Amino acid sequence: MNSIYLSIVIPCFNEKNTILKVINQIKRLKNIKKQIILIDDKSNDGTRELIKKKLGKKVNRIIFHKKNMGKGACIITATKYLSGDYMIIQDADLEYDPNDYWKFFNMLKNKHCDVIYGSRVLGDNYKDLNFSRRFRIFANFILTMMSNIINRQSITDAHTCYKFINVELFKKLKLSTYDFSICVEITTKLSKLGIKINEVPISYSGRTFSEGKKIKFKDAIYAFYTLIKFRYLNK
Repeated sequence: MNSIYLSIVIPCFNEKNTILKVINQIKRLKNIKKQIILIDDKSNDGTRELIKKKLGKKVNRIIFHKKNMGKGACIITATKYLSGDYMIIQDADLEYDPNDYWKFFNMLKNKHCDVIYGSRVLGDNYKDLNFSRRFRIFANFILTMMSNIINRQSITDAHTCYKFINVELFKKLKLSTYDFSICVEITTKLSKLGIKINEVPISYSGRTFSEGKKIKFKDAIYAFYTLIKFRYLNK
């Protein structure tokens, strides 16, 4: 796996308590050739100042949005700078563990894959949950089921952050969604191209809204609209 160059895209908005920890976790990963692209989406809690002070020498490229545009916009901004063989999306909080990158590489050892999703459902991640987390799990189940029916797939976690994709293929998707629904656009466009989506189990530690969770119920509505839009309306 030493020959594979991984581009890591990190959208970031108001994550001053976690962004440095996430970057340090990634930097500690040995024997992975990596490009780290960090996009600050006009943070206003001190994150931007922390990035300027602490992260200039730790990442390959830092991009500062002039206004807050959304997670999807951050991923779109980063796309033209991708230089790796594969790319992965990494949230700037601590919900996803970069040590799980090895699970994607291990799958590549056994077979060629253009796309691998990290599934929170296949892992053992849902013990002692509060109501808000249980509701998000249920919403993810419903949206994944709709995605599977409409896109004729059989994946377990369509809305996972960890999407590990061949860079050449990723650039062909020509993404346009600025909010969280970019996950739906990616999955739907891959489906329309006939690309098989493989999955590996990953660890997951979901946050509550009081801890900084940003996705809301309205994002589920947007996600469903995006699914219909890119499956049937955009040719």
